Amino acid sequence: MPTAIAVTSADLVLPAPDRHTPGAAVLDPPERLDLDAALTGTAALLERHGHLVAVVPSWLPRATVQRLHTVRAILETDRIALLDIDLPPLGTALLVRQLRQLSVFDFSPGVIASAARLLSHYIYAGALLGSVAKLDRIPVGLKAHARSWSPSAQFAVLAHPAPHLARLSGAGAGRTGGSHGAGRAAGRAKGSGGEAAAGLPPGPEFATHLTFARGQLASDWVAAELAPAWQVQGVMENPLPADSAGWWGTPKLVEFAAGIPDPAVLYQLVASVRREECRWCGLELIGDRCGFCAAPLTAPPPPAGPSSTARSRR
Repeated sequence: MPTAIAVTSADLVLPAPDRHTPGAAVLDPPERLDLDAALTGTAALLERHGHLVAVVPSWLPRATVQRLHTVRAILETDRIALLDIDLPPLGTALLVRQLRQLSVFDFSPGVIASAARLLSHYIYAGALLGSVAKLDRIPVGLKAHARSWSPSAQFAVLAHPAPHLARLSGAGAGRTGGSHGAGRAAGRAKGSGGEAAAGLPPGPEFATHLTFARGQLASDWVAAELAPAWQVQGVMENPLPADSAGWWGTPKLVEFAAGIPDPAVLYQLVASVRREECRWCGLELIGDRCGFCAAPLTAPPPPAGPSSTARSRR
């Protein structure tokens, strides 16, 4: 059985793009599942899959995070990886789907766990917002805060991989599409060396698929303007994750996330990185940190002793 990928909420499990991609296990929070049941369920996952890679979003309540660590400690196992992920909800769900896609290949559990950091660099996550007055995840200037009070205000916000915020004009925000207008937008965005144009966030320079989810904002801007400008290979709409409104500071939003859709490309991306052995737990890893025990690839330098400190001052 492939390595199990786990999430803390069912709405972080996007539909599988093909029949080969497995689902994800849902580790319910303390208010839904008592400790004994959580221990039994997690032990069953380990028995069936061997290893468990759980995605731990940055917005989780402290009690939920503590439950995950408690379960791992009581089971006294080094076969559970708890991955701290700092992406918006829909971007997190997209990363989870990529990990699910990777789990069917011949990668070891350690490589799959440490691949999350690599793959997250290739995810573009943002939202169309009706207000940024309560947005505290990325820098928001005073002018943008003031403009949020306008009933017709809409903001194109990119949270990852680099913060970007722009207020959309009335025409751009209200446009519902049409291939001619979308083509002009694509030309503007791609004709400036990667710079954002006409309020469009800078997009990826590699092939992606765009997933979006509507909140309480009635706009087709993401599908009609952003998707053609970013030249995505496909667009899919999904229900909005329950934590999205809280993450973005408003229910008036359309969240979006773009990432590499092709499992073969994901495989080549991960396979091209040199594999190392974790000096602490012995599992394989890529990058500079083990996904299971969080040990760095290289040991930190020893603290300077009195003699070396004295020599450095000479």
